[in-house]
Amino acid sequence: MRHIAVIDIGKTNAKVALVARGSLTEVAVMRRPNAVLTGPPYPHYDIEGLWDFILDALRRFQAQFGVDAISMTTHGASAVLLDDDGKLAAPALDYEFDGPDSLAAEYDAVRPTFAETGSPRLPLGLNLGAQLFWLFRTVPGLLERTRTILTYPQYWAFRLSGVAVNEVTSLGCHTDLWDPAAGRYSTLVEREGWAALMAPVVRASDRLGPVLPQIAAVTGLAPATPVICGIHDSNASLYAHLLARDEPFAVVSTGTWVISMAVGGAKVTLDPARDTLVNVNAHGDAVPSARFMGGREFERLIGDARKAYAAADIDAVLARGVMLLSAVENQSGPFQGRKAEWTVEAATLAPAERLVVISFYLALMTATGLEIVGAQGPVLVEGPFAQNAAYLDMLAASTGRPVEAVAGTGTSVGAALLDADGRPPATGRANPRPRHEAALRRYASAWQARL
Repeated sequence: MRHIAVIDIGKTNAKVALVARGSLTEVAVMRRPNAVLTGPPYPHYDIEGLWDFILDALRRFQAQFGVDAISMTTHGASAVLLDDDGKLAAPALDYEFDGPDSLAAEYDAVRPTFAETGSPRLPLGLNLGAQLFWLFRTVPGLLERTRTILTYPQYWAFRLSGVAVNEVTSLGCHTDLWDPAAGRYSTLVEREGWAALMAPVVRASDRLGPVLPQIAAVTGLAPATPVICGIHDSNASLYAHLLARDEPFAVVSTGTWVISMAVGGAKVTLDPARDTLVNVNAHGDAVPSARFMGGREFERLIGDARKAYAAADIDAVLARGVMLLSAVENQSGPFQGRKAEWTVEAATLAPAERLVVISFYLALMTATGLEIVGAQGPVLVEGPFAQNAAYLDMLAASTGRPVEAVAGTGTSVGAALLDADGRPPATGRANPRPRHEAALRRYASAWQARL
């Protein structure tokens, strides 16, 4: 088993990565935007466009390197409804569509409590249960023609293998559909009559079977190429560390969403109003987690501006005490409803200084999330923010704990490890002790006080 192809669908971008089994590195990657089709009947994912992209990537990787297994990981808050023929019973709804909010009162009357599911009440379609509730009440005949409800990673596994299953990491990420303590579907699933539609639950690491004959024919894959069940993307980032490290530690998965997950941390009472939740890891265990839309905020604030700064820019920001206060994307995260505020006119800052302030803001939002989920031990940063020194320095100073930048893309490697044996080596580059550590701590304290 040398090369594992990973279908990795994020909210903003989709990719297929070929991961080398021995080195756990990506040896080839193909990417495309994950465009949302505006409708009709509502905003939805470009399932067939993604499918053509996936098949093309598998064909190319097989021809150049050879593909020995296929795994998958996707963003959460999504499901696919299938009809009797295994086709889409309805388009796969975009979770940022506000349609489900139109039935918020009716849904709130039937959804389970936070104590049962660990799911906070979220807007739009961020609670998968709210999506299903809205779809089945507004799309004529949908409930009658739906035969199977699949979580999103497992839909792609179904397209490849023909085997329909669900999996706990996607069921346990603020869906309202899963009871983590009991390890079963929530009372909502029974109450709404969806239980008979839910595919059976298996482990993320289970092999579902070989690729379908028509997939082998189109891609050149060996007919026996196994398809792995797959995993929710934040839990893919976490999985490699669960295998490699002893508790306690925390993983910060950065992308469109910044997800902070505490493994073996302090016992805390989670506050759903601050966008905390109980994730469920690949072993089925509850993981206290906090979220905010950090990657979306970064792109909204920076856009196409040059993403570079120097030590002098950090010094200038610390000297002036310039801050960005929460929250830029204020429908989620720990400071929902608050309006973002600059302590000086943003236009008076040089672009590099503005980038530093934004990096500090993102680090302090991350530190807030780590605090409220009881994180302890080293903090491991995955994804794009692991390359941002100002972010890492402020995160280390504000938490008072070691911070490690983990190279590579955690989601793809984590999904590849689902088909690995043994304990992989712990990876990560320890962040050096921050320059001006005392000044960074004073800045963090002032930011927290101003909030």
